[in-house]
Amino acid sequence: MNTVAITTSQNIELDYDLASLGDRIVARLVDFGIIIGYLIIIMFLLSLFGPRNVAIIAFMIIAYLPIIFYSLLSEIFLNGQSVGKRVMKIKVISLDGSQASIGQYIIRWLFRIIDSGLGGGVIGLILIAVTERRQRVGDLVAGTVLIKTTPRAALEQTLYTPVAETQYRVTYPEVINLKDSDMQLVKEVLNNVQKTGNTMLALQTMRKVEELLNIRSQHEPVTFLYAILSDYNYLSATW
Repeated sequence: MNTVAITTSQNIELDYDLASLGDRIVARLVDFGIIIGYLIIIMFLLSLFGPRNVAIIAFMIIAYLPIIFYSLLSEIFLNGQSVGKRVMKIKVISLDGSQASIGQYIIRWLFRIIDSGLGGGVIGLILIAVTERRQRVGDLVAGTVLIKTTPRAALEQTLYTPVAETQYRVTYPEVINLKDSDMQLVKEVLNNVQKTGNTMLALQTMRKVEELLNIRSQHEPVTFLYAILSDYNYLSATW
C-alpha cells in the first residue's frame, strides 16, 4: 500500500503518499550524520580541557542533551520534520490529516526506545514493513503517520492559475470569507481528483464550500473548485 486515506476535520477523505521504508532509513542516516558531526565537535572541545573535574562532567551532560532530544525538538520546531526528513521530503502528520500535536511528538519520541533500542531497531523496521500505514510502535500509539510532502503534480500546472486579466470578473465574491486553510484543502482535493479521478470527492467538497458560503452553484464540481481558487487568489491580491 503506497497511499493512506485520511479523513480531515471537514469529513473529507484525502489520499496521501506514504513515506517508504527507504525514505525513513535515509532520513535517519542523515540525522545520524548530523549527530556524529556534533559529537566530533564536542569531543574536540573536551580535548582542550585538562583532567576531568566536576565542571567538565557538567559540560558533558549539557552537551549531550541535544542528542537525546534531537528528534523530539526537530519535529516540534520543524512541523513534523527533522533535517533528514526534510531532505527526504517526508513529514509526520496526525491521522486526521492535521499537524501533529506536541503530545503526539512526545509519544513518538518516548516509544523510540522500543522502536530503535530493542533488537537494534528490528522491531521498528518490521512494523513499518508490515503495517498498513507503515507505522512503527510510536506512530501506532501516537496516532501519527509519515507522508511524502512532494506534490503529485506541479501546483502551477494543476491548481493555481495566476489572474493576469485587469478586468477579471469574480464569480463568487463570498469566497473572501474562507481561510487559507480552507483553500489548502481545496487544493489537496483537486490534487486527489486529478490523481484518482474521484469526482465524487470534488462534489463532496463543493457541497461543503457551498454550505460555508451559503451559496448554490450551477457549475460542475471541479469547475466550481477551480473558480473558487481563482476568485480567492484575485481577491486576496487586491484586498
